[in-house]
Amino acid sequence: MILPIVAYGDPVLKKKAKEISEDYPNLQSLIDNMFETMYNASGVGLAAPQIGLPIRLFVVDAKPFAEDENLTEIEKANLKDFKKVFINPTITSEAGVDWDFNEGCLSIPNINEDVFRKPNIEIEYYDENFKKHSLELSGLSARVVQHEYDHIEGILFTDHISSLKKRLIKSKLNNISKGKVNVGYRMKFPLAKKVR
Repeated sequence: MILPIVAYGDPVLKKKAKEISEDYPNLQSLIDNMFETMYNASGVGLAAPQIGLPIRLFVVDAKPFAEDENLTEIEKANLKDFKKVFINPTITSEAGVDWDFNEGCLSIPNINEDVFRKPNIEIEYYDENFKKHSLELSGLSARVVQHEYDHIEGILFTDHISSLKKRLIKSKLNNISKGKVNVGYRMKFPLAKKVR
């Protein structure tokens, strides 16, 4: 089932999410719905807060990045098969020289900004069967995970940009929260029904 994606301005996007247990209700159905919602919106990642649930869960499928002609064949192969579920994840290390990449977000449609992040990370997490994993990632796969991880920490990619850039996009952000934006997927706008 395709779920509405929560738009910028909803308090759930700024809340640190809580861990879940193995017996979380309808977990597999939730995961399936998150993937379906993400694909419907042409995303490469979706975190539970983006569908209104303040829990430490996100899904990624970086396959669309595998078509980037600037990548090596090894990078393309890694991204093509990078589809995972992350439950109760913890980034245990970030390393390397910060690099920038133009990021966007399904909760903040039609806005993209360069964000600096570390290129290498290590992360521990549980998969959909609650099997624990430890994973080292680099490049775009690390970036996708860092972006989604931020969501469960209550951080948006716009929190990483300069105050000048934030001022420049402030009216666009306000319009998103009010539902004054055209998107090709279902969204839930926090201020859309309020009369000003």
